[in-house]
Amino acid sequence: MIKTLMKSIGEYKVSSILSPVFVSFEVILECLLPLVITKLVESIKSGIVIWGTDGTLGIGQYGLILIAMSLASLACGALAGAFCAKAAAGFAKNLRRDLFYRVQEFSFENIDKFSTSSLVTRMTTDVMNVQLSYMMIIRTAIRCPLMIIFSVIMAFVMGGNLAFIFIAVIFPLGALLFLILIKALPLFHRLFPKYDALNESIQENVKGIRVVKSYNREEFEKQKFDRASSELQRNFTKAERLLAWNNPIMNFFFYGVLSAVLFIGSYLILSRTPVGEGVTLTSEKISQLIVYGMQVLMSLMMFSMIFSMIAMSIESARRITEVLKEESTLHSPENALTTVKDGSVDFENVDFKYSRTAEKNVLENINLHIRSGETIGIIGGTGSSKTSLVNLISRLYDVTEGCVKVGGEDVRAYDLEALRNQVAVVLQKNELFSGTIKENLRWGNPEATDEELVEACKLAQADEFIRGFPDGYDTYIEQGGTNVSGGQKQRLCIARALLKKPKILILDDSTSAVDTHTDALIRKAFKEYIPSTTKIIIAQRTSSVEDADRIIIMNNGKIDAVGSHEQLLHNNKIYTEVYLTQNKGGKAISSLSEMTQTDKKEGDDNE
Repeated sequence: MIKTLMKSIGEYKVSSILSPVFVSFEVILECLLPLVITKLVESIKSGIVIWGTDGTLGIGQYGLILIAMSLASLACGALAGAFCAKAAAGFAKNLRRDLFYRVQEFSFENIDKFSTSSLVTRMTTDVMNVQLSYMMIIRTAIRCPLMIIFSVIMAFVMGGNLAFIFIAVIFPLGALLFLILIKALPLFHRLFPKYDALNESIQENVKGIRVVKSYNREEFEKQKFDRASSELQRNFTKAERLLAWNNPIMNFFFYGVLSAVLFIGSYLILSRTPVGEGVTLTSEKISQLIVYGMQVLMSLMMFSMIFSMIAMSIESARRITEVLKEESTLHSPENALTTVKDGSVDFENVDFKYSRTAEKNVLENINLHIRSGETIGIIGGTGSSKTSLVNLISRLYDVTEGCVKVGGEDVRAYDLEALRNQVAVVLQKNELFSGTIKENLRWGNPEATDEELVEACKLAQADEFIRGFPDGYDTYIEQGGTNVSGGQKQRLCIARALLKKPKILILDDSTSAVDTHTDALIRKAFKEYIPSTTKIIIAQRTSSVEDADRIIIMNNGKIDAVGSHEQLLHNNKIYTEVYLTQNKGGKAISSLSEMTQTDKKEGDDNE
């Protein structure tokens, strides 16, 4: 885990090293200051000399030394803080970047493992926790042990054997703090999934706020949020209640040590008992000994704060590492093909399931051959795996068995970017991003000229309504496309896909929000202006696919029938029922009756 996270330090390694270096100098100077002060007091007691001579130092010289040491300590502390802040903020920036870039590389199968709210929490709250811990580690966690070591050494110099009191405290106190940390870790492990649940509730509510208000479900959503928030609060309280023991334990040892030093030290001074070879306690030495004792105990108290932060961040670090170490299930092969010959598509004995452990296939025994330039319609009920079928064409998932070919080559032989550049997909719920219409359209082709944008929008029947906006193609689209209608959004997404100039265009129920007349105009434009592009249209309305070269009927993950509109009306019960349901009235029944009579007459003539 640490090795994985350290890769994100990157260009901030120098700052990460300089911070503890300056911290070390700061600690050394702070530990020497009490010694100089003691010498100053002893000099004053032996006789006031402003400026010493013959190798002795006077009050003025000691004062200058103290000022110089204080300024040097201040400078080292400021530089350590500056480098620490730069390193920690830079590390967090790189960590967020690495997380985001890793998610961009994920296949749909990888993304299915993590919820959106969980990924957002990992890139925000978890990264912040790790940043704070890293800041403490490269500064405070270096400062504390150094301060303890140097303070104990100086305590032995000043107080002799009396300094063993500090040694006696360090080990039991450290053991108690470590025990609290071990007990807190499982609580934090359970805490972060609650963060995910809370973020998911917020995200779902904000995204669907119009639906919530339409159905007057505000109170229900408030209750759902309160449940998630209360669950988080309960778990967090348990963890914080345990960590709250740090302060009383620290205070107990802190005041216990001070009392012991004052009591024993006072006795030794009054009895003039030596505390070591050639070391006799004085009131000046014991006062500085107390200073060193406070430094030791304050450092231990800082350690307790570090432990609290580390206890929280260890789980955050584990969650971040989990994403960083997740390998995409889809990779471009070595010597990958970079050119798609044409828009032909072949499914050969294809079985597919989303999870390797799933018992049932989503698609089963799919054999289908689509010629380049054909217009293919796909009809089927909800859950019939229409979208799953087309997802395999652009290799958003890999087949479980069999193979899918595009341009006569297995999709697994292509470079992923090259393949997806030639397969444009327009979903029913496509996303528009905050920015102008031009900026959204150029997602399809960043180099597209204004003339190409207009041409694509005319094909998608979007040009007219765009010109109706005051700012035309420079109209600003709000986040999620909330300031355009569903039909307008779909047409913009179709235009965006056309700008890719793909060999295969997949429309996944992407005209569901437009009227039938506009739908017909879009299909007519496709037929006239992009005849060489293979067009695969998933639709719920039979009118959207009735003029397709062939129509595929999907049922429970299998191909139920393939044929033209007329053939399926005669031979396929599913298609006939859908057609009659959507075209209720005498016109549909009369049309079907006439077609049946014509076929019967042709059969009689042949006899």
